[in-house]
Amino acid sequence: MFEILFHKCPEGYHYEFEKEFSSKFVRITLHHHRKYDFNLGKPVSTVWGFYNKKTGAFYSPVDSKKPGKMIDIHKTTPYSGMLKPTVTSIEG
Repeated sequence: MFEILFHKCPEGYHYEFEKEFSSKFVRITLHHHRKYDFNLGKPVSTVWGFYNKKTGAFYSPVDSKKPGKMIDIHKTTPYSGMLKPTVTSIEG
């Protein structure tokens, strides 16, 4: 049995967990159900990130085929494995 504790999927989207992506990683893809004109109505998807099968760690994507840096899932959003931007105040 294979189970990953992960974000709740945003409404109008679904996740695909590609367990056979590689022997080490699961690729996590986010698919949007909405159709867009820019791609002639074809499905839209993005690689959320990667999951290491052995260690249970998550990784941000470098691109659709390459895992990047290890990340804390609690510092990401359901839409992307890229870290949430931090906001700093500007004092004048």
